[in-house]
Amino acid sequence: MKSCFPIRPLVLLIAGGLALVLGACNRPPERGWQGYCEGEFVYVASPLPGRLETLAVARGDRVAAGAPLFALDAVAEQAAQRQAADQLRGAEAQLADLRKGARPSEIAAIEARLEQSRAAADLSAKELTRQEQLRAAGASSIEVYDRARVAHELDLHAIDELAAQLETMRLGGRSDAIVAAEARVAAARAALAGAEWSVTQKSQCALQDALVYDTLYRPGEFVAAARPVVVLLPPANLKVRFFVPETEYATLRVGQPVRVRIDGRPVSLTGRVSYLSPQPEFTPPVLYNRENRAKLSFMVEASLPPADAGDLHPGQPVDVTRAE
Repeated sequence: MKSCFPIRPLVLLIAGGLALVLGACNRPPERGWQGYCEGEFVYVASPLPGRLETLAVARGDRVAAGAPLFALDAVAEQAAQRQAADQLRGAEAQLADLRKGARPSEIAAIEARLEQSRAAADLSAKELTRQEQLRAAGASSIEVYDRARVAHELDLHAIDELAAQLETMRLGGRSDAIVAAEARVAAARAALAGAEWSVTQKSQCALQDALVYDTLYRPGEFVAAARPVVVLLPPANLKVRFFVPETEYATLRVGQPVRVRIDGRPVSLTGRVSYLSPQPEFTPPVLYNRENRAKLSFMVEASLPPADAGDLHPGQPVDVTRAE
């Protein structure tokens, strides 16, 4: 009796199914995610304009923290600094003069005049005593007595006036004048600090170890305020940026270790996930159905130890896998 189904096509169908099953079993493991190195550059600029006088680095140099990068001409700023320093010295001298009071020679002159007034007062007191006696004996007129009395009173007032002047000169300047002088000194110090800051801002140094990624001006060119002159790339600012399918995105966490393989390096580097993008990088122009969700890709960033990232460059392709 003949079969209703051809035997050969059935055998081929079974063999093909077995091949698919075996192929699925022997499917290579996940190869990871593709990405590249990315750098966050540091643009070094001066907040003040000026002509580029010195460029101490060249593109490709590696500089240490504190190394000079460039300097702009600072003739005007240095002149303003000297002016502010002179004004501060003048204000401090005025304040010291007010606090000290009158000079010794001026005080000595007032003291001499005070002694003269006291001597005149003694003489007028004796004359007044004589006139009183003569007036009592009827040998002097009332007019002579009055003149003697008024002269003695004037001498006493002169003593009081000179004594008050001497005390005032020894006290120094008035409190209000001293407060005003102190305010002028504080303002002069602030002006000097601003002038010194302007001088220091005309030259810039590296704040950390870094690669000189680029220089944007040449000596002799005019640099506008806040325009970068040198572009630095510190090793700590190098990171790995890779893209993860939507189906694997939820399995990653910030701080999770990953392995980074770079062409030409026999040993892979170890990094840690530092950022997970909350938005997909590629969105199809249709609704999110089951088929299209597989096309979504999210950007992930991983940081590397500065010691390992020192020889890397932005744009280098990398392969990233989970760390075992």
